[in-house]
Amino acid sequence: MPVPATVRLTALVDPAARPPDRRLVWLAADDGGVTVGSARLELPGRGDAAGLDLAVHPAHRRAGTGSLLLAAARAAAAEQGQRRISVRTAADGPGEPFLAARGFRAVLGLTYARLVLGDGGPAVPPAAPAHPGYRLVSWQGTVPAALAHSFAASRRAMDDMPMGDSDRDTTPWDVERVLAVEAAVAARGELLTTVVAVDTADGSVAGFTELVVPGDGLGDGQHYGTGVLPGHRGRGLARRMKTESIRLARAHHPQLSGLLTDTADGNAPMRAVNDALGYRPTHRTVEYALDLA
Repeated sequence: MPVPATVRLTALVDPAARPPDRRLVWLAADDGGVTVGSARLELPGRGDAAGLDLAVHPAHRRAGTGSLLLAAARAAAAEQGQRRISVRTAADGPGEPFLAARGFRAVLGLTYARLVLGDGGPAVPPAAPAHPGYRLVSWQGTVPAALAHSFAASRRAMDDMPMGDSDRDTTPWDVERVLAVEAAVAARGELLTTVVAVDTADGSVAGFTELVVPGDGLGDGQHYGTGVLPGHRGRGLARRMKTESIRLARAHHPQLSGLLTDTADGNAPMRAVNDALGYRPTHRTVEYALDLA
């Protein structure tokens, strides 16, 4: 559908972007200067897949504004040498037919779930029986120096996580990258708690789970990565670590409302852990991808 002559795009500079990551932003406005849509293109410093957030006010849809924003983002991604554009949209929402009609294909489904904390929340069931040979260790903020290298190595537990045809970050983890992520969380004013399972035979980290909480301890916390190395799976470690993470959140942040998590639809083991701990699905999204080369 042709774009109304009254809609104009304005390119903006995102002041929050820090090298090596960059963001390109466009606003779509009508002839009165009222914003009717926007697009934000994430150009990562690692990899060659750009992430896109695109939104158009419901009253201005089906008039070509979304197509105009998408064309600007697509041209910019190609100019910057990106191989692919990916965008997430609500499952069964208007974004799915819009993207499919423009050559995007569905590559990943994600289920979002929430655990209610406080008086209205369910009691956390006990962790799976402790498997001999492991102990749980936790910290807030920066990883202890004695575990830094082993913790960084344990991040490869995410390498075979079911991700459909979605782009997987293949950048190797090392201590420098771990510290950079921890510093980025702290710079946002948020609090990171990590729980790991340590193999008592050699002191190495066999698995981990991370939880980020708002700095004021209010609202909802967000689970980040959870993974167990292949040789240590099937021993209840993921459930034990996540249960401990919930216990620590309740103890250290008693005013938290809940905990959020998202899991690939194909990751049945992790979804089973979340279900057992009382997380309840809230919504689904679908990631769509457009290959540029």
